[in-house]
Amino acid sequence: MSPPPSEGCDVLIIGGGPAGSTCARALRRAGLDVLVMDRQEFPRDKVCAGWITPAVVDLLELETEEYRQGRVFQPITSFLTGIEGGRQVATAYGREVSFGIRRREFDHYLLQRSGARLALGEALDSMRRTERGWVVNDRVETRLVIGAGGHFCPVARYLGARPGRGEVAVAAQEIEFELDAEQQRACRIAPHTPELFFCDDMQGYGWCFRKGNFLNVGLGREGGHNLSRHVQAFRAALIAQGKIPPGTPTDFHGHAYLLYSSARRIVADDGVLLIGDAAGLAYPQSGEGIRPAIESALMAAQCVLAARGDYRRDRLTPYQERLAARYGLRAEPASRGVAPERLKQALASWLLRSRWFARHVVLDRWFLHAHEKPLITHPL
Repeated sequence: MSPPPSEGCDVLIIGGGPAGSTCARALRRAGLDVLVMDRQEFPRDKVCAGWITPAVVDLLELETEEYRQGRVFQPITSFLTGIEGGRQVATAYGREVSFGIRRREFDHYLLQRSGARLALGEALDSMRRTERGWVVNDRVETRLVIGAGGHFCPVARYLGARPGRGEVAVAAQEIEFELDAEQQRACRIAPHTPELFFCDDMQGYGWCFRKGNFLNVGLGREGGHNLSRHVQAFRAALIAQGKIPPGTPTDFHGHAYLLYSSARRIVADDGVLLIGDAAGLAYPQSGEGIRPAIESALMAAQCVLAARGDYRRDRLTPYQERLAARYGLRAEPASRGVAPERLKQALASWLLRSRWFARHVVLDRWFLHAHEKPLITHPL
């Protein structure tokens, strides 16, 4: 017989990243008792290129001058884009259009700011349904569990997700390290100008981004076939071009995520919600997950508060409807043969050489999402 729970809370959030901490902060501001559980201690490293748009700054109500104190907050005013091995196109905005951050610092700041109680260094090992809701790890009793643990979130598994089986995910590898004095002199990446390199088959892209004295290099591809080999070839090419120092480390770290257009995960059930990468919300063209994670967290919080403690599935499905209204319906798998792959690749390569296309489509729409209206939420 299981021991009685030793702790209780109104809402238990599994995962302390931007989605989990944002949702926790919104619920705490409304007076709910929120516990955030994460298997890792914070601050912790997180695989991510690491930049946020002004829209994210606004959503988070981020006090930028406060945040800059002792943390990386690198203004981005321009980009270089192109196909791997091809000519790059320069796009200068003449103003700040994004900001480089280190996820280690960013996630820790947001979690500490959330005001929630924390259970760090504790993994979710068990979820047991009871008449009152849930008992997690045989010690925490709660009415509602929110999964915010990323692609491999254990709450998503409980709802039937099978990472690596039946899901086509984007796999990425990245490394971020601090440049020493010699490496700083040898690095030709301008801090205000991230460089993006699309794979010649248009199934992914690599990036190189300098944030002050830190360098972030990575590459992601849909499916991830031969990813490690591709990443090492990408690193070698950047060194050969003189863009990054020869001593750039080789021990890249990996992660995976689902694109919104192809994810099929259940995001709401009796007493359960999924937010952020756990729900599969990354933008299809860029793979960015931070803005959708934060938006989904705020939408989930609104739904939870509207449910007024009644967390049956029909009371939580408005959250799923809000996701569809914001990002569109999940797309059906693309049919084969719509256009020959070689033709699509040739067109993409030609378009990426266009300054107009690079600015107005690749950057403004795919990466900066400048066309999207701000998320409207009711005051919490």
